[in-house]
Amino acid sequence: MSAGQQREGDDFKKISAWAAILFAPTLVGTIYGMNFEDMPELKWAGGYPFAILLMAVVCVSLYVIFKKRDWL
Repeated sequence: MSAGQQREGDDFKKISAWAAILFAPTLVGTIYGMNFEDMPELKWAGGYPFAILLMAVVCVSLYVIFKKRDWL
């Protein structure tokens, strides 16, 4: 593999990793943004902080995994 192809592969890994990291909070946020009435978390006082915490945990976990596999 040439140096140019190696560099392209590394760039593709980084872009893919960041896309996956940003997808997680986007998914959770869009579900909560749909304003469902039957979501039990909406009537729970800790529902919103739980959603924010969930997004943060998933993002940090994905970041650590990708960093450990040398994608970032």
